[in-house]
Amino acid sequence: MLVRLIYASRAVDNSTSATDAILAQSRAHNTACGITGILCYSAGIFLQAIEGGRAAVSDLYGHIQKDPRHKDVVLLHYEEISERRFGGWTMGQVHLTKVHAATLLRYSERPELDPYAVSGKVSMALLEELMATAAIVGRN
Repeated sequence: MLVRLIYASRAVDNSTSATDAILAQSRAHNTACGITGILCYSAGIFLQAIEGGRAAVSDLYGHIQKDPRHKDVVLLHYEEISERRFGGWTMGQVHLTKVHAATLLRYSERPELDPYAVSGKVSMALLEELMATAAIVGRN
C-alpha cells in the first residue's frame, strides 16, 4: 500500500548547513525505507512530500514531529496512491530562490512559500508544477 503525505514545518535553525544536514540524512535513510519525495525550503519554512509504504511514511512523519530541528509541524495532506509522483528522488530539493515569483503567486496570496495559508491540494499542485518545470534538483 503506497501513500503520500505532505506536511509543513518551520526550521529551528535557518542556516544552509542545517538544511543540508537534513537533506543528507533524508537521502541516506529514505533509500533503505523505500521512501521518495521532495523538499521545498524558503525563509525558514519547509514544505515536504514523502511517498512510500504506509508504515514507513507514518514512522517517518512521527519522527519528524519529534525532531528538534523542526517546529510547527502540520499535516497538510495524506492519501493512498496507486503510483508515486516523486519516485525519481530519494529526497529532491527545490531552490525557491530560482523559481519565478509568478509560479508561487499562482498558488497563494503573495509570491512566497506559505503552506500554512493554503490547502493541502494547493500545496500538491505547486509541487507538481515544480516537478513539471524541472525546478527539483537532487540525487536519485
